[in-house]
Amino acid sequence: MGRPDIRTDRGRRIRVTTREIGPNDADFSSILEPHSDIVVESVGSTSADTTTFAQHNGPFTTYERVVTRRTDGAAHETTTWSVDIPWFWWMFTPLISRHFARHERRAKSTWWAPPQELNQREVLVLSLLAAASMASAFINTLFTQTVTYAAEAFNVGEQGQGVAAAIVRFGIVVAIPIAVLGDRIGRRRIIVSLAWIAPVIAALGALAPSFWLLTANQTIARPLGLALDVALLVVAVEEMPKNARAYGLSILALASGLGAGIAVIALPLADAGENGWRIIYVVSLIWLVVAARLTRRLSETTRFTRHRSAGSHEGSRCGITRKTGNSTPRTLNVQGVILLVAFLGNVFLATASIFQNRYLKDVRGYSAVLVAAFTLLTTTPSALGLVFGGRLADVYGRRVVAATCIPVGALLIAMSFVFDGPLMWVCAVTGGVFAATAYPAMAVYRGELSPTAKRQTSSFLVTVSALLGGSAGLIVGGTLIDHHWSYGTVMLTFSSVSLVIAALVWFFYPETAHRELEELNPQDAP
Repeated sequence: MGRPDIRTDRGRRIRVTTREIGPNDADFSSILEPHSDIVVESVGSTSADTTTFAQHNGPFTTYERVVTRRTDGAAHETTTWSVDIPWFWWMFTPLISRHFARHERRAKSTWWAPPQELNQREVLVLSLLAAASMASAFINTLFTQTVTYAAEAFNVGEQGQGVAAAIVRFGIVVAIPIAVLGDRIGRRRIIVSLAWIAPVIAALGALAPSFWLLTANQTIARPLGLALDVALLVVAVEEMPKNARAYGLSILALASGLGAGIAVIALPLADAGENGWRIIYVVSLIWLVVAARLTRRLSETTRFTRHRSAGSHEGSRCGITRKTGNSTPRTLNVQGVILLVAFLGNVFLATASIFQNRYLKDVRGYSAVLVAAFTLLTTTPSALGLVFGGRLADVYGRRVVAATCIPVGALLIAMSFVFDGPLMWVCAVTGGVFAATAYPAMAVYRGELSPTAKRQTSSFLVTVSALLGGSAGLIVGGTLIDHHWSYGTVMLTFSSVSLVIAALVWFFYPETAHRELEELNPQDAP
């Protein structure tokens, strides 16, 4: 089988994938049947020796599969296709081409694809959201990565850096009105506006004449990036099909990791001189390219458009209708539980994340190079956890994935602060994978259990709660370590909250997989 032929049509790349299928091949019996994997087919036309299949539902802008039967009993299959995936086409087109060229096409073996096929609009929206997630993550990571270099340039000590970090973290209150506004004027207008404004505000940090004016600048820029991230999550929840919502959030999380990674990759620019750190802030302006694409191509979500058309601006209490033992309906308000879980979860995660470098340096004697290598090599495998976590949550349910993976991941991460040598690395890697696997299942709840009228506000409040939990964990954990508690004891103690989280998820969270948002929030039903 040769390399797929590639042609262009009006500037769009049309790909042609061919394969020969013998009568004894495993896929031969199904070749003349409509496929249902990454695309759902329908029979277009048929003749004595040729059958044509068209796309009934799927992501392709162009799609046709033609099967020609030969006199020797074999068959020749030609698949002509093109797909519109802004920014990330280089990642997915080889996977799609390889899928079509395989001798055996099975949906279950397509690990990278969503559990439910996406249509053209959904693929386009998810691609645009992923690019915007990169911008958001870059802006949110910027101050954390550069604060040490900026403080050195302005002769600010560690105490001043800690105060600045706390100020920037609590700047989240700046963005609360933006979240509320998103439930009033729409998701698209907020996302497009923030995609333009946040990079520009972040880039202005390059001009800061003092450390505290830089802190003030980032106290505005970082919350804008967080508000953008929340708005992207809401759109993903509203636009993805019911069996692929967690998958959509896992893709956004992967893109966020890439965006944060770009901020880390740009860090060597700080060595260009005393003011080299300012160049990294200027790099923020590259994300205006994403803003321009969002302005042209991102549309308002179908659900918000329907909500606005109905003239309803009042949301009811966040919850889901259940039946008690005597079949009497009651509304279970889980929003408070979600806020509590976000708070408790970040008590451990934020503390483990922030103190990891300090632990490796002070306790294990790692150099800066070894610390960077440890971080890179132990966090990269988490990408697999995100991909499979999204699929597992959509296929098997959110509760079982979250309640299982959260305590296991927390315990393993905590044990990486206890063991030394290879076992420390193994615990960090496996713990990160388990934690990443749980992320899509937990993140999707933020938007699923809130009505359209309050979805963005509710999701943002969860982010605020998580930030407060992280702040509490850092304060308490730092105090305990300063009072001669070992890192391992502190982390094992904090990891115990994961058992509480697992219990809350299992007993109080409803199962939302395979259910439309209107079923979860009856007040949104048309």
